[in-house]
Amino acid sequence: MKKIILAIVLISNIVFSSELTPKDFGEYLKSFDLKERSNMKVKLTDMLNMLEEGKAVLIDIRTKDEFEAWSMGFAKNIPLNELPNRLNELPKDKLIITACPHNDRSNMARMYLTMKGYNSKYLSDGLLKVADYLRGDNAVEFIQELKKIQK
Repeated sequence: MKKIILAIVLISNIVFSSELTPKDFGEYLKSFDLKERSNMKVKLTDMLNMLEEGKAVLIDIRTKDEFEAWSMGFAKNIPLNELPNRLNELPKDKLIITACPHNDRSNMARMYLTMKGYNSKYLSDGLLKVADYLRGDNAVEFIQELKKIQK
């Protein structure tokens, strides 16, 4: 009997876990306001600070060919069309920041992740701005800070 009760408790914890409860898109739209509009995106410098602090991960959602041509060494590549099958690679305890060269595909990825219950934002400045910003001293300083948290 104890085993049956334990099994029921474990199953209900999995089924009723609010950690990754998918949202209904219609309900999300009904509650959409200026605060959510602001919360759905993150600016370049804020993203870099969150990465340095270990509070977020950057997901580059471009195709494998685009990623191979040029990429940020600190981003994980999960192409947009592979995202539904690779959710298990994303941490549930950190902010997921999606990025592409501008922000169109990354916004689609953010919306999908939000509907799946992840805490996610898209990089409003896009990867092109990151590449422009991380040159010279900025690159050196950022990578040094990033390495500190990876130890």
